[in-house]
Amino acid sequence: MKLGVLSDSHGYDGRVKLAVEKFFSDAEVILHAGDVLYHGPNNPNYRGDDYNPKALANFINDSKIPFVIARGNGDSEVDQLVLKVPVLSEYAQVFANGKRIVINHGHKLPTDADKDKTAAQFRADIFITGHIHTTILEKRGDTIFLNPGTVSSYLSNRADKKTSVAVIDEEKIQIFDLDSGEVLMSLNF
Repeated sequence: MKLGVLSDSHGYDGRVKLAVEKFFSDAEVILHAGDVLYHGPNNPNYRGDDYNPKALANFINDSKIPFVIARGNGDSEVDQLVLKVPVLSEYAQVFANGKRIVINHGHKLPTDADKDKTAAQFRADIFITGHIHTTILEKRGDTIFLNPGTVSSYLSNRADKKTSVAVIDEEKIQIFDLDSGEVLMSLNF
């Protein structure tokens, strides 16, 4: 089973559409680690032609590929009013390819120790977070920790400003540069 993984779309409709077309078109499900539609009132990054939270909500609602979303610190009850997919749970779980996958935005788990403890409580094989707008793919103990980064170059905290998404299949996890398709990180099971 192929799973698409993204986080921190912050209303950038065109970037999410690009991810789905380029990497997730044959995925069974898309996992989103939060901050789906909105930046929050203090964020100065309302830039770009593809910033369109309403269009992104419609795209997610109409998607033939189901979305599973964990609540980010920028997601609210107002967002839930326009999304048909549940977005208000801090944790989402999926069982796929024999793996227990737990998704959380990560803003309340600032350290690796916090993430390790929570992943152990859930007995997660794969623990997905977002929030920091950069990529992480590493195994600690029995758990693989994945942060797919962000789809928006305005928000990327990578030194190279690359935007990224991840794909999980039966054999591996890969993080891809959204624009070039280059594999940025890869980990086999």
